[in-house]
Amino acid sequence: MSAARGGYGPMTTVQQSTTFQQAVLDTDVLITARVTKLGRRLAFIDITLAAEGSEEVVAQATTVYAFPG
Repeated sequence: MSAARGGYGPMTTVQQSTTFQQAVLDTDVLITARVTKLGRRLAFIDITLAAEGSEEVVAQATTVYAFPG
């Protein structure tokens, strides 16, 4: 989030939801986060997690951050 805003600043998590679809054993997990909307007061992010070497999603998350005005 800080990179998308151009630097660190105060923010509050408004909503976060995570869905785990399968376990990952004996390998690293690669995380891809995509900012779907970056406004002045709110930001919306979609996150996917996959086992290294696989494109199969093992977990998904969405989150919303609020920035002080």
